[in-house]
Amino acid sequence: MASPERETAATPQEKHDGAPHSKLSLRLWLRMLSCVMVIEKQVRRQLIDQFGTTLPRFDLMAALERRPDGMVMSELSKSLMVSSGNVTSVVDRLIEDGFVSRTTAQNDRRSIIVKLTAKGRREFNRMANAHEEWFDKLFSDMSDYEIERLLVRLGDLRSSVDKRLPEIDAMDPGA
Repeated sequence: MASPERETAATPQEKHDGAPHSKLSLRLWLRMLSCVMVIEKQVRRQLIDQFGTTLPRFDLMAALERRPDGMVMSELSKSLMVSSGNVTSVVDRLIEDGFVSRTTAQNDRRSIIVKLTAKGRREFNRMANAHEEWFDKLFSDMSDYEIERLLVRLGDLRSSVDKRLPEIDAMDPGA
C-alpha cells in the first residue's frame, strides 16, 4: 500500500496513467472483486478442510451468535441477504447436526425462531477463532496503519456509492 506521503487527492475528472476516470473506476472495481474472490475462495476451502462446513452455514451461525435470543426466519433471511428458501435448507441441515434449534414464537404461532444450541455456540466459537486467525495471516503483510487507512478509504467509497445509487437507478430504462 502507498505510504501517506505518496497519496494524492485526484479530482473526479483527472486522468491517471493516461486513463480516463471511468477506466480507473473499472480497474478499482476489478481489483476489489479479485481480492474478494481470492479471499472468499480461501475461507470456503478452510471451512471445509478444517470444519467440514460451508460459508453459508458459518454466516448463518454468525448471525445467530450476534442474537442469542434467536431470530425469526424472515429476519435471518434479510440479515443474510438470501431467499427464505435458502435459509430454510441451511437451517434444516444445522438442526440435523444439533447446532441450531427451531421453535414457534409464543406471541405469533406463524413465526419460527431459530437460535444456536449450546453445541452450536461451541462449534461456532471454534470456527470464528480460526476464521480470525486466517484473516490475521492473510493481511499480515499490511501494517495496522495501512489497514486502518484502507478501512477509512473503503468507508468513503461506500458512502460515495450509497450517495450515487439513486442516480444509477434513475438511469435504468426499465425503472
